[in-house]
Amino acid sequence: MSDTYQPDGMTASPPRLEVRDVTVRFAGLTALDAIGFTVEPGSVHAVIGPNGAGKSTCFNVLSGVYRATAGSVRFGEAELTALAPHRIAALGVARTFQNIALSPRLSVRDNLMLGRHRLTRAGFVAAGLRLPSARREARLHGERVSEIAAFVGLAGRLATPVGLLPYGVQKRVELARALCMEPRLLLLDEPVAGMNGGERREMAELIVAVRESLGISILLVEHDMGMVMRLADAVTVLDFGRRIADGPPSEVQDDPEVIRAYLGAAGESGEATP
Repeated sequence: MSDTYQPDGMTASPPRLEVRDVTVRFAGLTALDAIGFTVEPGSVHAVIGPNGAGKSTCFNVLSGVYRATAGSVRFGEAELTALAPHRIAALGVARTFQNIALSPRLSVRDNLMLGRHRLTRAGFVAAGLRLPSARREARLHGERVSEIAAFVGLAGRLATPVGLLPYGVQKRVELARALCMEPRLLLLDEPVAGMNGGERREMAELIVAVRESLGISILLVEHDMGMVMRLADAVTVLDFGRRIADGPPSEVQDDPEVIRAYLGAAGESGEATP
C-alpha cells in the first residue's frame, strides 16, 4: 500500500452529516423509526445491529436509493432526503455495497475509471472526437486512477479483469472505485464480509490509512464487532428500526440493551465480540 495518495479537490474539509428523526415505511411496515445520529467531520462512525435492524435501509436513504417518509438528512448545508443518487454523489458521498457491484469483464483500471465519471468535464462530442481537451482530461483521470490503485495495493492488477481476481481483492477494487469519486463522506457496507482473517486485517488497515491520509468521514455497517470496536470513534446501534444506543464504543459495548439485542446474538452465532 502506497502512502503517496493525497486528497484531491473537495475532499479536504468534510462537513458534518446529521441524521434527524428519519422514518421509512414500506406498505405499513416501519423499517426505520425516527432514528438519528451525527457523523463528525473526519471521524469513523459505525452503524451496527442484528439482521433486519434497518442498517441497509439507513444506507439506502443516505445514498438516495430510498426516500425517507419523514425526517432530515443534512450533509453540511445540503438536505439529502429529496435528492437523487447522482445528486448526492455529486456532493461527495460515495458508497460500497455488501454484495460486490463491479463489472467483472472490465479491467480494474476501467472499473476505477467509472468512479471518475462524475468528475468528467469533457462533453460527449469532445470525447468522441478525441479533442485535445478531452485527451488531456482523460490522461489526468488515468494518472489519478493509478495513484489510487497504488494506495490500495492494486498497482500490479490494473490490466486484470475484475472477475478473475480473488474475492478479497475485488472488495479492494470496490473501495478504490469509491475513492476515485474523491468523496468527502465514504459509506462502507460490510467492507470485510466474506473475507478470511488476513484479508480482514488488511482491509481494516486500509480503512485506517484512508482516514489518516484523506481526513474524510467514514460511515460503516459491519458485523465484525472486533473491527468496529477498534476502528470506530462512535457507534450507533439499531434494533427493529429503532436506535437503542449511540456513543463511544467503550460505552456502547457495555450497554445491557445492546448486549441483549446484538452482541449477545453475535456471540451465540460465533461471530467476534469485543
